[in-house]
Amino acid sequence: MSDDPVATFDAWFGEARAAGVPLAEAMTLATATPDGVPSARVVLMKGHDADGFVWFTDRRSRKGAELAANPRAALVFDWRALGRQVRAEGVVAEVGDDATWAYYRTRPLGSRIGAWASHQSAVIASRAELEAQVAAVEERFAGVDPPLPPHWTGYRLTPDSYEFWTHDDARLHDRVVYRRAGDGWARELLSP
Repeated sequence: MSDDPVATFDAWFGEARAAGVPLAEAMTLATATPDGVPSARVVLMKGHDADGFVWFTDRRSRKGAELAANPRAALVFDWRALGRQVRAEGVVAEVGDDATWAYYRTRPLGSRIGAWASHQSAVIASRAELEAQVAAVEERFAGVDPPLPPHWTGYRLTPDSYEFWTHDDARLHDRVVYRRAGDGWARELLSP
């Protein structure tokens, strides 16, 4: 493994995609309330670089509310077909409107309409209610490109640590953790 966890992640992610792992970009995102009540869900990574991992969502959602109150989170990539898993933990911040708008424009029209119509995580009376909201948004933006919804944003988790896990049939898994150390990274081997 490289001394740089970003390079290691990039290599492993590339290998997962090359091996045909379905949705290799799927990551479990774990957030928590300020008093420690956790929740987790799968989101799609839309970018990764030395600054961290990026995804996009409705800031009014449960995850958005939890990140606003407690901006620490954890991510897990599970590439079971390769016997690999990557964990990252760190601080989360919004990426800003320019980056959010740049990504939002790449989404299919139906997804952009959905971002306006759905108040993610809010209780609805029925599927018909959601479909009526979609129809109202389609009518509102008929013939025009829907703008960026004010409640829709991107987030970036900047890792304090990465863990790379490799399966072993005897359950003596390899676990390598990288922790921030000044401007670089300290690398340690963990017991399985």
